[in-house]
Amino acid sequence: MAEDGTLTSARHTDVREAVTEDHPICQLRDVLDRVGDKWSVLVMDLLGGGPKRYSELRRAVEGISQRMLTLTLRSLERDGLVARTVTPTSPPRVDYALTPVGQTLSAEVSGLIAWAERHRDYVATARLRYDRS
Repeated sequence: MAEDGTLTSARHTDVREAVTEDHPICQLRDVLDRVGDKWSVLVMDLLGGGPKRYSELRRAVEGISQRMLTLTLRSLERDGLVARTVTPTSPPRVDYALTPVGQTLSAEVSGLIAWAERHRDYVATARLRYDRS
């Protein structure tokens, strides 16, 4: 028996049938998950200044593990936002750079980071005020 206010119609409860992986909303959420990930944002911002080697990225992104940086770069490469170039030297040189589409996102990412830098003290103060109440 349904409780008052509970919708029992199949169209309201069967989410899998209504929204599939190829549904535009799921695809949008997937893209936003990638570009909104904290490590992806930081890596994209660094690559906005030009190609970087893996070791340069690792030193520049404080707190990221080798595994997480590798996974982040692979995901950005898979999504077509970052290109990986291997130069056959000994040892091989690997450079990462934004693709043309990645460059279009770079300006947006830079704006988000600039906003965060301008408002981090405000957010920290708001959190303290909230936690005290």
